[in-house]
Amino acid sequence: MTNTSGHGLARKLNIRPVRGIEAVIKAQLIRAIVEAVKERSFTHAQLAQKSGIPRSAVTGILSGSMQRVTLDRVLRLLEAAELTAEVRVRRAA
Repeated sequence: MTNTSGHGLARKLNIRPVRGIEAVIKAQLIRAIVEAVKERSFTHAQLAQKSGIPRSAVTGILSGSMQRVTLDRVLRLLEAAELTAEVRVRRAA
């Protein structure tokens, strides 16, 4: 995914800005999880066991399906992949 802002994505898709921001955040986190999985040779089954998310859902999320992908599930996968996230907040321009 390119460095698209949530607001820009929302305009392109004609959705509320908050949904665009959420989509960008999820995509960035999922990309980090996918990279960690490759680097550390984790299996989807291992992530499923550690996160408490069904393996089929883990596979779907990591392959790019955004159906039923909640921020909670993404954060649980992030933790299972032994990663942490930082949040930066700033004033809107």
